[in-house]
Amino acid sequence: MNLNELAIKKLQEGEYQEAIELLNQAIEEKPEDETAYINFGNVLAQMNETEKAERFFQKAIILNEDAGLAYYSLANLYYNEERFSESARLYEKTLEKGVEDSDVYFMLGMSLKNEEKVKLSLPYLQRAAELSSEDAEAHFQFGLALAQLELGDEAMKQLQHAVKLNPQHADALYNLGVAYAGFKEDAIEALNCFEQAIAVQPDHYLALNGREIMRQALESKG
Repeated sequence: MNLNELAIKKLQEGEYQEAIELLNQAIEEKPEDETAYINFGNVLAQMNETEKAERFFQKAIILNEDAGLAYYSLANLYYNEERFSESARLYEKTLEKGVEDSDVYFMLGMSLKNEEKVKLSLPYLQRAAELSSEDAEAHFQFGLALAQLELGDEAMKQLQHAVKLNPQHADALYNLGVAYAGFKEDAIEALNCFEQAIAVQPDHYLALNGREIMRQALESKG
């Protein structure tokens, strides 16, 4: 196990100071290797040392402009600071550099979605869901984007799949209820989804509100 691998192990164990010492040693031994700078930046990011982390990621990119993981780490940093325009650009750069992981597609889609560029986010969220067929969150966010674009049937398929993967996903249950109410005008199924969401999360305000609206709708029909 080399110094970088040892440092990652220490980081995973929450031993930040030891990870930093190992990464300092790695940089001293191989100052032109971007890997230690990326790992050092990730340690600093976890310690909320955002500005310092940013400098380490930028240094890694200077050392190797093809280091896809450096762009990805910097993009994550910006995303967590809600700098979505910058994170989107860097996630795109990550893909250009050959890191075609489902998480990259997902985070690029989420960056665009948070900028209210839902239509642009759709192919990236779709690709993330395709690459991570067992990831409930990927299918949930893809379903939400489809719903926002009024693609009801496709949205419901994704939301149903998210619930199948994670029956405890209260937000997916709630939004599936909204889809039944809005796209299918099916108050009974909508109410059922809201009830399930509340069973998972009793203080889910939106589901509680949705349940009340569906109950009133059913009562008015007699």
